Amino acid sequence: MNLILMGPPGAGKGTQATRLVSERGMVQLSTGDMLRQAARSGSKLGRRAAAIMETGAFVPDEVVIGLIAERLSGDRGGGFVFDGFPRTLAQADALEKLLTDAGAELAAVIELVVDPDELVERITGRISCGKCGAVYHLKTNPPARPDACDICGADDFRRRDDDSEEALRTRLMEYFRNTAPLTGYYYRAGLLRRVNCAGGPDEVAAQLHHELEAVVSA
Repeated sequence: MNLILMGPPGAGKGTQATRLVSERGMVQLSTGDMLRQAARSGSKLGRRAAAIMETGAFVPDEVVIGLIAERLSGDRGGGFVFDGFPRTLAQADALEKLLTDAGAELAAVIELVVDPDELVERITGRISCGKCGAVYHLKTNPPARPDACDICGADDFRRRDDDSEEALRTRLMEYFRNTAPLTGYYYRAGLLRRVNCAGGPDEVAAQLHHELEAVVSA
């Protein structure tokens, strides 16, 4: 089963994709993670991606599509869950071609729906461990100790450059302008399903599980 998780920054795509990896053996394809890894590498491509991401704008299609194409040729596990891709109609067309060439297809597109003002609060309070990458929220999910990661014990907490309110507003504007039209694209294809993200991660996961079971039994 190959899925797309759609939703604005902070909707919980990464959290739910990680659960799908753990519970269903799926392979998470997070363009955000792949781009940040490229940025940390210090390569020419990485420096270009880093400069763009710091402003909150989207990285050009050719860069993102190239990263996805490389991953599709690897282990498929229990299917792919696309986290943060596609973001535009052009990327959606490109993904359809990539999947066709790989002998695969999409089973469903899940849109995670959340209020924009709630997104600002979620994102601006987010921090992560600089050593193991564990993600926390200062208000809703803080580490047990303020000076130590629950997972690895490191005290190197960081805030992503693109998690400022200014950058987030830019990302939201880009999302609603470029990505929201994808709902119509996938609705016409009969693939779109929606999950309300007003509750906590467990409640969202339960709704997501319900939608996936409906896909399997269809």
